[in-house]
Amino acid sequence: MATSPATTSAKPPAAKAPSAKKASSKDKWQSRAVVRLIEAGCVAECPVCGERVKYRARHRDQQVICNVYDKGRWQRVEQYHLDCYLAADSPHGPVTAP
Repeated sequence: MATSPATTSAKPPAAKAPSAKKASSKDKWQSRAVVRLIEAGCVAECPVCGERVKYRARHRDQQVICNVYDKGRWQRVEQYHLDCYLAADSPHGPVTAP
């Protein structure tokens, strides 16, 4: 006796995976800081010391670039001298390396 193809090849419907709780924008978008080399043409001013974060050809100076968020919404980018950022007790969180 032959079985019908519908009964032998039919698979039970896949069970849906429980949906993960969607992260709110408040949790997802927070201020963060990253250390980078200062590039030629940088025209930012350090909010701590007020001096320009500037490129010097023979030095490998570093800066901290911060994306600043308020209540999950992007506000601005701030650039600091690495020493100034650390002296200010990391106002936008710990520095992450590239």
